[in-house]
Amino acid sequence: MKSLNCVAISRAALIHNFDQCRQLAGDASVLALVKADAYGHGMIDCARIFAERGAAALGVAEASEGVQLRAAGITLPILVLAGVMPQTLPAILDANLTPVVVDQAILPELSRQAQLRHVEVGLHLKLDAGMGRQGTLPSDFIALVHAVQALPCLRLEGVMAHFPFSDDRVSPNSAQVLATFAEATATLARLVPGKCSLHLANSGGLFYVAGARLDMIRLGISLYGYYPDGLIGRAAAAEPFLQPVMRFSTRIIQVRQVSAGSGLGYNHLFTTSRPSTIAVLPVGYEDGYLRCLSNKAQVLIGGRRAPVVGRISMNLTLVDITDCDAVQVGDEAVLLGTQGRAEITADDIAGWMDTISYEVLCLFGQLNERVLVD
Repeated sequence: MKSLNCVAISRAALIHNFDQCRQLAGDASVLALVKADAYGHGMIDCARIFAERGAAALGVAEASEGVQLRAAGITLPILVLAGVMPQTLPAILDANLTPVVVDQAILPELSRQAQLRHVEVGLHLKLDAGMGRQGTLPSDFIALVHAVQALPCLRLEGVMAHFPFSDDRVSPNSAQVLATFAEATATLARLVPGKCSLHLANSGGLFYVAGARLDMIRLGISLYGYYPDGLIGRAAAAEPFLQPVMRFSTRIIQVRQVSAGSGLGYNHLFTTSRPSTIAVLPVGYEDGYLRCLSNKAQVLIGGRRAPVVGRISMNLTLVDITDCDAVQVGDEAVLLGTQGRAEITADDIAGWMDTISYEVLCLFGQLNERVLVD
């Protein structure tokens, strides 16, 4: 028996978004981010689709994700972007994953374990070119390169950094980060024999930062149909637009008639000002539909928006359908996505939650049953 709550993932939209971004990338290859269960969209299904469309590599946060992808038959290079620790090295090496190294501390143990397995490990270095979060500083970068070269069974395959402001297309910070990255990596061609892939651009870097494509781009939110600067980016975009991939729907389980002055739900957070028709939905914060959406969110019923009223509880949400026509138990309610000509986007919900689309997608996708469609 399936839940009444369903997250539908559109294969067609995933393909559309990947193909559009790949075209924009020009000669740069594409690393598709499938960490965090592909932002809630299903890591294995998305990885297979991106591999079919020509992704050069995949990105995960932890080694355990990469191991799952290997078990599913994914053969593309898989970069482990975080969590490269001594205790994760056996899994990384046994699954032929690509570690992203942030400083010298892990290198001796990585080399030792590679020697034990008689394998050469290709790795990427993470440079802190202005993100201020993780990685080696520019002043220490060349020393880190030399440390890799000095140890057996290690091979430098790439260098990466990250933009902190690429979702702000007018920020001067991105140009500075690009310049810092270029300066720090300028001598690599002389120091490193063979190809060393340079990658800096995320989705914002692809869309908004001139000159950031380099050898490879790392795409996340754009693959799943959203612009990194949210509603601003969507409003400013030109065709062909990115297509949201996720749709979250449920079914009405009760329709109630209440009088004016009725308090609804916990703490009577909402009191009716008129005789009202209220629909009860079997969804709540257990499903990622958080309490902060109480009295703020809207859902689609019968192709029009209807307001959420009262406190959202663990498993139930109330919606005022007084102005909707002929609503019945069993009718569909759409919390995210389209119904008829109406649409509620993750950016809309993010605005009501005071967050970003990334968080909305992860919440809904990871806390509900998913189905891959079309």
